[in-house]
Amino acid sequence: VLFSEGIGRSFMNSLTVTIPATVIPILIAAFAAYALAWMRFPGRALLIAVIIGLLVVPLQMSLIPLLKLYNGVGSFFGVPSKTYLGIWLAHTGFGLPFAIYLLRSYIAGLPREIMESARIDGASDFEIFVKIVLPLSFPVLASFAIFQFLWVWNDLLVAMVFLGTEGDQIVLTAKLNALLGSRGGDWEILTTSAFITIVVPLIVFFSLQRYFVRGLLAGSVKGG
Repeated sequence: VLFSEGIGRSFMNSLTVTIPATVIPILIAAFAAYALAWMRFPGRALLIAVIIGLLVVPLQMSLIPLLKLYNGVGSFFGVPSKTYLGIWLAHTGFGLPFAIYLLRSYIAGLPREIMESARIDGASDFEIFVKIVLPLSFPVLASFAIFQFLWVWNDLLVAMVFLGTEGDQIVLTAKLNALLGSRGGDWEILTTSAFITIVVPLIVFFSLQRYFVRGLLAGSVKGG
């Protein structure tokens, strides 16, 4: 019954949206956080202030301007309006300020001696980032991955704006919202659909739980 209602397809659509929308901001934010934490360049303090300011920008206020901008750029390059690319970019834009802020705070607290020793041995910034910073930053990366995954997976507003409420690309939350109106009396379908929506977030959370706790507690206790 669930697959006849299109739940299975919507489930795959949600995975198609959520996984890239979680990975992309992590990759971008990791590079940006390292640069803001350990590299000196003009305008660095101003850039950090702008990122902190973007944390308080309401999602609802920026959603429609972003959609208009995406449609304008997409029409110029011949990209359709209702595509996964749009929602990936939207979630990346909304998640980047928090990701950069969180990762920069963590990376800035890493031991300076390790970085200096690597530079003395001839390591470049890219090698230090890949071989030292990323492995040491895995707890905070996992913490943000949990936050971002849960946010994107449970999102309805951004999905409805960028993908619509009809068609083959509808996500699971939008499909469940549509079933509430069309199959309100079929509680077995609604409850099973709701159960499906919580299975994947639970798996992600419990698989990364130990890193989540370490990421939140990192820096709260300073060793002597």
